[in-house]
Amino acid sequence: MELFGISLVTIYLYGLIISGVLTILYVLFADVFHFDVPGDGLPFLNPVLIFAFITIFSASGYLFERLSSLHSLLILGISAVIAFILVTLLNVFVLVPLSSAEESLVYKESDLRGRIGTVITPIPTDGYGEVMIENASGRIAKPAVSFDGKAVPNGTKVLVVQVKDGVLEVTVHQEIESFL
Repeated sequence: MELFGISLVTIYLYGLIISGVLTILYVLFADVFHFDVPGDGLPFLNPVLIFAFITIFSASGYLFERLSSLHSLLILGISAVIAFILVTLLNVFVLVPLSSAEESLVYKESDLRGRIGTVITPIPTDGYGEVMIENASGRIAKPAVSFDGKAVPNGTKVLVVQVKDGVLEVTVHQEIESFL
């Protein structure tokens, strides 16, 4: 069968190549060309889902046209159903869980100021040691020097005074006891 003087096999193949290239480009450059739709828009209009649908539709249509003797309209319907099912599975099992996942566990060094940590490598008076800071997302081990210029033994609780060039400047933390 032909459409506009071009065979359907050729149309499916062109659709597959173009949508495949657009999908790869979108995945690589999505953050550069990202725009937000107010109110989160319609979730099924996600460009990833549209490109995936066209790619799967074109690929299955091309394969059925080349390998079967089914009527072209039946192939069109079967390809659309296959693409719809696979894109729905992609959305439910991949994209929705990814969108609700934590964005990042990245922290800024300035966020460490004022935090309490434990010395895991003793800090000499004129050298470097290591401090472990625990938080809800895990542990952070950073090099440290003494802010006061005093040696700090292993296992001591310390307060991060400031951070310079990735090195924590710490002082011994004195816990205040409350009398109630």
